[in-house]
Amino acid sequence: MNLEQILKQSTAAIFKAEFGADVSLDSVTINITKKEHEGEYTIVVFPLTKISKLSPEQTAELLGNKLQEQSGIVAKFNVIKGFLNLSLTDAYWLGRLSEIANNKAYGTFAANHKKVVLEYCGPNTNKPLHIGHVRNMLLGFSMSEILTAAGYDVTKVNIYNDRGIAICKSMVAYLRYGNNSTPQSTGIKGDHFVGDWYVRWNAEAKKELETISGLKGDFDEDQKQTTLFIEAQDMLLKWEAHDAETVALWKKMNGWVYEGFQQTFKLIGADFQKDYFESETYLLGKDIVDEGLQKNVFKKRDDGAVIVDLTPDGLDEKVLLRSDGTSVYITQDLATAQLRHEDFNMEKMIYVVANEQDYHFKVLKLALQKLGKQWADGIYHLSYALVESPTGRFKSREGKTADADDLISEVLRIAEEKTKELGKIEGFTEEEANALYKTIGLGALKYFVLRVNPYKKIIFNPEESIDFHGHTGPFVQYTHARIKAIMRKVGETPKGFETLSGLGDVERELIIHLTEYENTVRAAAEKYDPSEIANYVYSLAKFYNKFYHECPILNAATSEEKTFRVALSNQTGILIKKAMKLLGIDVPEKMESL
Repeated sequence: MNLEQILKQSTAAIFKAEFGADVSLDSVTINITKKEHEGEYTIVVFPLTKISKLSPEQTAELLGNKLQEQSGIVAKFNVIKGFLNLSLTDAYWLGRLSEIANNKAYGTFAANHKKVVLEYCGPNTNKPLHIGHVRNMLLGFSMSEILTAAGYDVTKVNIYNDRGIAICKSMVAYLRYGNNSTPQSTGIKGDHFVGDWYVRWNAEAKKELETISGLKGDFDEDQKQTTLFIEAQDMLLKWEAHDAETVALWKKMNGWVYEGFQQTFKLIGADFQKDYFESETYLLGKDIVDEGLQKNVFKKRDDGAVIVDLTPDGLDEKVLLRSDGTSVYITQDLATAQLRHEDFNMEKMIYVVANEQDYHFKVLKLALQKLGKQWADGIYHLSYALVESPTGRFKSREGKTADADDLISEVLRIAEEKTKELGKIEGFTEEEANALYKTIGLGALKYFVLRVNPYKKIIFNPEESIDFHGHTGPFVQYTHARIKAIMRKVGETPKGFETLSGLGDVERELIIHLTEYENTVRAAAEKYDPSEIANYVYSLAKFYNKFYHECPILNAATSEEKTFRVALSNQTGILIKKAMKLLGIDVPEKMESL
């Protein structure tokens, strides 16, 4: 039984004894005490005055006195109007700490046997991963870890947008100007190699437009007048007709891209249990559209296009199939959703996609619900906002959104530079130092991104992210290393939670925060928000550093205090590591000769 249940049942029992009335446990509200008041938990007594027939203050005083006398866990209390603030006994908090220490699975919930399919990344195969994909991958991976800890059976999937006119543009440029070069012959990473040909296509198309008159001044429209576009369009038709030579080139260039993507995935820690490919699903959606027409859920317009009318739902009429019978993005997404349900029979399907697609996913969910797909109720769009630099959107030298690899390289470079400056690799081998730079750099990037609620825009400054004293990943990592240094000096993991005679305020504060970890995991899973975990572990690191500076550990006044404080340090380190793992962040065992 958790504390909230204990306090609710105790309150109900007291009111039964004092007033002969049955109190519904749901009517007893218990909150965390506000920071400006003394206490740890607060009972809201206003609803109880209907039974007591006393003022809120008198009701709170009566309940506080009885809880202090009878519960065995309330040390003292204070009343602020209709709020009863409770301070629990040291014995209670020491007991809770002992429970946590003896439960290796603390913070991990029992399996609920609910399946979740979580889609993240979703790149195009005509260019490298960019900064938006970084936020996407970090959110997706972290949410998979959090949901798994919360008891869900999670399958991570990726979809590759591997067909279409953009892919053909890269292929046309390569055929025209590539001269049979390869990523191996040029030393360029595969996805960058192919992306360079996409950039080249655009550059050459703009050159060609300079020779054409009567243009509209809109590149998206004007490009259709170029021979380059006509070649790309012709190549797309050949691909759709399964032309052997075209398909062979498409497979070869996409293969280079996949090799490059895998290198980035491995570095940043993204992984997937199943890959889906637009080239394999884009035609399947027509069956879903036919189903909707047969059920009179979808309608065919006079021009032949098929639509779903979402005006009763506050949206509009959405085209699901063009008048010429060709698919649009929503067509294939309907099919892919159906395919995933057939593959996994999941209760939840989470799409980690930028907020530019908010409308798209509202349509997707509504269209499937109107088709009677009950599983569509479990569709959730984990929408996230842009990532920008302090001076605006990230741009690479070609003027496009910054590549993920460039950003990661920059963060790793700064991590190495700052770590060397601060002397945190004293006594390290070169291999150990390089591993530490990577751990700190990636930890800085991941923490900086995940500490922000997904719906909020991020202003990402690589220099700011790597600060060993601020609200950063390296600060938390350094705290963990500090704890591990203490444990190395002690040489063992002593226990001493039950024998301590009393707690200091700082010790109690740290223990209370440790007990909040489980609820934080639950909240992060329910809100689909890793920032709950990130901000929790930052607070935990702050509480520990306050404890470290105010409470002597190895030089404690008594052996009892030393044993307890070492054990408390060890338990804090365990939870820091657990929480950071949910963010996909490693924590170092060692950082300088502490």
